[in-house]
Amino acid sequence: MHTKPVPKEFFHALASVASEAALPRFRIPLSIDNKLAENRQGGFDPVTEGDREAEAAMRALIEKTYPEHGILGEEADNVRLEADHVWVLDPIDGTRSFISGIPLWATLIGLKRDGVPVAGLMAQPFIGEWFFGDCRSATYSGPGGNRILKSRDCRQVSDALLCTTTPSLFDEGERARYDRIEQEARLARYGTDSYGYCMVAAGHIDAVIESGLHAYDIVALIPIIEGAGGVVTTWTGGPAKDGGQILASGNAHLHDLLLTRLA
Repeated sequence: MHTKPVPKEFFHALASVASEAALPRFRIPLSIDNKLAENRQGGFDPVTEGDREAEAAMRALIEKTYPEHGILGEEADNVRLEADHVWVLDPIDGTRSFISGIPLWATLIGLKRDGVPVAGLMAQPFIGEWFFGDCRSATYSGPGGNRILKSRDCRQVSDALLCTTTPSLFDEGERARYDRIEQEARLARYGTDSYGYCMVAAGHIDAVIESGLHAYDIVALIPIIEGAGGVVTTWTGGPAKDGGQILASGNAHLHDLLLTRLA
């Protein structure tokens, strides 16, 4: 039996406690660990005490308020994943931007019910922007005021504005497909992390193409984009909730065109 819906205000409460841990550590000297080095792998996957403490603060508030809910997070062990409601947390999405002093990072808070994303919040406390969606509608609040989010009805790839965080996300075969789309598109921008997805919902960007994502990178963003009229799937058109190869588009027509090119 389901409990009553989680109020939007609780998402904001979670974002607030995460901000209290992360924001004071932004643009100051930080101790940075490499998670790949911990696992004796090559490469660089940074994590800071801001990531860990922000997630710990959100977990503590969930455990206090909804102790029967599950939690899937980036920085600590998962708990109760078999629960009807599971929170999916990324305390600092865009840690590379965070440690570089660039404000294109955010806290991602997603909620799944029976395995399906039903609500999500992207919060950027330095800029003071909040993007929230529940698959039926999506809203923005921040320096630009409060407004309803609506994605753009771009009808051709040649007219599309495209984002990816970095082409280095792609393997050789993926990169070739992505490059062909970028060459066809009107404009491409890099370095956006979750901001690219929120800009799809806000009607400023038409599509995001990425690969190698985890559930905590995308679950919070799905209800925002869908609530604004957009579409999020894998490159094969399947559910995006587990991450992997992800395509987000402002409308179904453009999405189908891009899926054909990614096939």
